[in-house]
Amino acid sequence: MATFDPKSWSPLRAVELGRKLLDQAWATQWVAATAAWVDPVADLGAGTVTALLPDALMTLLSEGILSRFGGRAIDVTVLDHELHATLEVLKVRRSGAHFQTKTVLAGLRWDGHPIETVTVIAHGVRLVPGVPTRVRAARVDVTGTVSTAALLEWLGTGQLEWALAAEPDGRIRATHRRRRITAWVDAEIADGALTIEVHRARWAGIPVPRRMLGSTTVPLAELPFDARVVYGTREGGSVRFLAEVPAVSASFDLAQMRSAIVTGTTLILF
Repeated sequence: MATFDPKSWSPLRAVELGRKLLDQAWATQWVAATAAWVDPVADLGAGTVTALLPDALMTLLSEGILSRFGGRAIDVTVLDHELHATLEVLKVRRSGAHFQTKTVLAGLRWDGHPIETVTVIAHGVRLVPGVPTRVRAARVDVTGTVSTAALLEWLGTGQLEWALAAEPDGRIRATHRRRRITAWVDAEIADGALTIEVHRARWAGIPVPRRMLGSTTVPLAELPFDARVVYGTREGGSVRFLAEVPAVSASFDLAQMRSAIVTGTTLILF
């Protein structure tokens, strides 16, 4: 067994040890050993990448991204939208002739708007190797939870006629910007329509009779990527939702993707 002899130690030996630790060849070997999980991803930079089968390419990408970013913050640009979140789960499995992917994100900020948790399941995923490489999904299901306060702040950026605020019980206080009307409401989304139920209201400080209150249902405006909100339900101070996005496609540059995985920079889908 090796032992340390204080008598044999000297400042010169310490300096020599420091030189060895800073030696470029040793540093290169250390990086290679500690980043061994990156080795398969190096194939993404090879000139023969377009010959990779979709299975191999999907394995390289999913394992590389999960190994590099699993449990850590990740920055992604998706079709010109900025996404920052902690990657908790990334699973890929073959489903017939295509793939199915499951991604779980926490602490998501989508273009700066906070969403507590999001689970994205992409069905019928296909990879088409090339320059650039294309990825297509037959359908994408997005489930998640967002705080009522954050959702109302997000809606407030749309120049609404109503100023919206969350009450302590989770309900919504809506104040008309021009008329002297304040209403306390609850809302629910089902099958692409928004139902608003008015619990109480005041006009110029005078209570509105309950017989004049009620609920109304309005269709939701069109969403990006032809998405449809299947449901949105308030639970306490949070809103749980499910949205479906029909067939989507995007592209990515394999060289940029490899660099992002190796160095930890932003992943880009365009």
